[in-house]
Amino acid sequence: MTGATEAMRARRSVSKVTDAAPDHDELARLVAAAGRVADHSSLHPWRLIELRGEDRERLGRAIHQAEGKDGASSKPLRAPLLIAVVACIRPSGKVPDWEQEAVAAGVAHMLSLALDEHGWGVIWRTGRYTRSAPVAELHGLQEDERLLGWLYVGGKPERDREGKQHTIDAERFLSPLPR
Repeated sequence: MTGATEAMRARRSVSKVTDAAPDHDELARLVAAAGRVADHSSLHPWRLIELRGEDRERLGRAIHQAEGKDGASSKPLRAPLLIAVVACIRPSGKVPDWEQEAVAAGVAHMLSLALDEHGWGVIWRTGRYTRSAPVAELHGLQEDERLLGWLYVGGKPERDREGKQHTIDAERFLSPLPR
């Protein structure tokens, strides 16, 4: 099997990570690779936002504000690095909005594969508050942008370095066109 196939087969979400995280330069190299996702008309309808340190606490406050609660959610503190995935919808007569969101999701997935392959623990998290006004404002989203969630990134605990591989029954999901 190729390296890409092995990376796909080995990938799994890691919900509990250590305090280690890739630095900005390493992350930028992986983003450059992930940005090679299929992109109809090369619109690049995405951007990523790094949240580290105090930024995670600010996100926690915005989440609680979106939920009508006081204080701050501790959810963003579960990893030392959060990467907000933003779909940036570009005007196009050829590429519909849903396809542009799919490109942004593809970048996020490619980045999660790359991070995993480089030894980092990753999980993609969302929530009903991803489309809320307080969270959008915190991320500086424009009217034509949609937050798709965050990649939570940190070091893989030793027990997760050689995790179980779950196999997918491809025949269950692969079929010919109905007649």
